[in-house]
Amino acid sequence: MVESGTRNTALTLSREHSASTSSGYAMLMVMLVSLAVGGGGVALLPGNPAVGALILTLATLVFVFVSCGFYMQQPNQATAITLFGAYKGTDRNTGLRWLLPWLGRKKVSLRANNMISERLKVNDLRGNPIEIAAQVVWRVTDTAQALFDVDDYKAFVIVQIEAAVRAIGARYPYDDYEHQEVTLRGNHDQVGGELRAELIERLATAGITVDECGFTHLAYAPEIAGAMLRRQQAQAVVAARATLVEGAVGMVEMALDLLSAKNVVELDDERRAAMVSNLMVVLCGERDTQPVVNAGTLY
Repeated sequence: MVESGTRNTALTLSREHSASTSSGYAMLMVMLVSLAVGGGGVALLPGNPAVGALILTLATLVFVFVSCGFYMQQPNQATAITLFGAYKGTDRNTGLRWLLPWLGRKKVSLRANNMISERLKVNDLRGNPIEIAAQVVWRVTDTAQALFDVDDYKAFVIVQIEAAVRAIGARYPYDDYEHQEVTLRGNHDQVGGELRAELIERLATAGITVDECGFTHLAYAPEIAGAMLRRQQAQAVVAARATLVEGAVGMVEMALDLLSAKNVVELDDERRAAMVSNLMVVLCGERDTQPVVNAGTLY
């Protein structure tokens, strides 16, 4: 009888631990000693061939055995050790190192990597298509997870950066002209911090952390860029006009109050309205006004 359905198996999480390795300098001395002993065996061959051949054979075996276990490690590098596929630990010591020849070794860089993602087209919170790209500084913190929990940790980083950028880009609007919402354009630090937190969570499976990230490109998509530019210009004009009108009203009010306070001229309601109209035209007009001298009486 065949059981129906699928069987899900959870991922076996790896954890980095120190490997048992030796200093390569001590083993280098052993190799030199074996070389000297082999030379002595060669010297014994004419007088005592059996003993000389035995010494030469043993010295050669030791020399070959020791020479196969050397490897060098630079700063901010690590070597994962395996035995027939089983993980045996990670060596983070630098310099000349030595390991049993039958143990597998795979080097992993612990240095910081700087990556700039491709420009992605994303719909923001309001559905407007935008182009967005991010710069991310990441590094490996757990070599066992990076090597054994994901198939290719560098390709995994690229895919997760793209997914995180898309998620953050769709979470906020590109801009808010009323300045009441968190936006991609106006809140770089806050959005960048949230992007970093999103990436750290996504990359934890691969033993990778993110030190820094931010947007390198942020703009409306070409198909709506022109319309959005005209909208921004219109809103800027409206805001400028509002400020201009507010200032003009204040100046007119101040002028009328000063005329009345100093008894310069007595104006009835009709003439006050005409004066207000003329002053507003002068103050709010975009072109220079031409003065007209009234040679007659006020009325």
